[in-house]
Amino acid sequence: MKHKKNAMKRKICLLFLLSPLAACVSSGAPSSTSTITGVEVPAAWSGGMRVVSAKGAVPSASVPHADISVWWQRFQDPQLNQLITQSLQANTSVQNAQAALRQARALRDVSAAALSPKINASASGQRSKSGDIATANSFSTGFDASWEPDIFGANHQALAASEATARASAASLGDVQISVAAEVAANYIQLRTTQVRLAIARANVASQAETLQITNWRVQAGLLTSLEGEQGRAASEQAQAQIPLLETTEAQNLHSLEVLCGQTPESLRQQLQSRAAKTGDMMSAANIPQTDDNLALSLPAETLRQRPDIRAAEYQINAALARVRQADVANYPSFNLSGSLGLRALTVGALGGSGTLLSSVLASVSLPVLDGGANRAQLQAQQAALEQAQLAYKAAVLTALQDVENALVALKNDRERLQRLRNAADAANNAALLARQRFASGLIDFQTILETQRTLYSAQDAVASTSNDLAADYVRLYKALGGGWQADQDESGSTRDSRNQS
Repeated sequence: MKHKKNAMKRKICLLFLLSPLAACVSSGAPSSTSTITGVEVPAAWSGGMRVVSAKGAVPSASVPHADISVWWQRFQDPQLNQLITQSLQANTSVQNAQAALRQARALRDVSAAALSPKINASASGQRSKSGDIATANSFSTGFDASWEPDIFGANHQALAASEATARASAASLGDVQISVAAEVAANYIQLRTTQVRLAIARANVASQAETLQITNWRVQAGLLTSLEGEQGRAASEQAQAQIPLLETTEAQNLHSLEVLCGQTPESLRQQLQSRAAKTGDMMSAANIPQTDDNLALSLPAETLRQRPDIRAAEYQINAALARVRQADVANYPSFNLSGSLGLRALTVGALGGSGTLLSSVLASVSLPVLDGGANRAQLQAQQAALEQAQLAYKAAVLTALQDVENALVALKNDRERLQRLRNAADAANNAALLARQRFASGLIDFQTILETQRTLYSAQDAVASTSNDLAADYVRLYKALGGGWQADQDESGSTRDSRNQS
């Protein structure tokens, strides 16, 4: 027992001797931690592809990658720009992330306050009587001060963890903004696509109605049988049945945009439908927003650095590392300095004159000796939390790589598919014109005209749907590349759109 006591005394003495050095080391700003990936990042995208272009051209290495911080402007659609601006301001998910950021920064300030001395002012008055002793009054006023010197850096590590958490929250806000902007763009593109498909379907209904009228005339003239007449009516009804389905989709897209922009239902309907009325031929797939084909991609490692979810995961690792150090320091002694200065007198007026001056100074130190293994368990818990943060970072990196590669593959194949479908639609339109002329002259049978009309409608609808897919591929690619947020943005977490949006 005596040996253990002597060892404990030597340990305490050694800690006191090392405390000035520890103070010099821990009193400075916490050092930044290096990124821990555990993931081998490829040197280029999709077998060396760095550029996505309609002609397949690869520019020289001197060409900088495109600025996609406000990628939605590349669609050159003022309505889309306006909707995204509204959503970044009024969307409830964005507002919730902003509130979380304010909370994280407030908690960081709480941790920073622990490094400063605390001073309290107090005043009291007492009136007492005991037995036959005359009533006595007593008044006092003074200041109390306390300070916990951060010898081993526990409070600095707590501040470092809070600072990293606040930065992670700012990056998470950027991630929410990216997701909201991408969702608004996707719904807007889907809305315009549905309006184009509606125009195509209505044109098909008109064509079917014209064919049915000619068919009925021929049935009445005895040139066709009632079989062809019923087939024509069935085709006309099937064409009209597509209209309600597309109108439902259009209404749902409108409602989704209203919610994303933080608006009540119907508030954006007139605004969004006005453009469809002013636009000339809504049947043209050109009315579906499309961005320019050329996009220079940054290297994979650069892309990972500009994604906010990657940055947030990195900051969470920094926070977890700081908490591990803080838990480790809990095994070291803690120091406290406190003092008080005050006056005591029998009357309030005497406090500034003949009152008694009271002062005290106290220095204390405490060292955990026996805690039932609580500190060790807390350290192990923080180490496990660090491991979780590292795995979350690795998962975020792998997901980012997957997102970009999937978007590139879809973009390449949908572009080729759209070109084939446009060729098919042109051919189907020529065939339909020839078939209509020959059917009116009685040179072809009824089945041929029906088949050409079905083929034309199917090809035109496929062109519109694939144009939607291609535009959505760009949106997914911009989102996967971290567009809509900048790694060097200010601490408010606002995007460039909120400052420079036209």
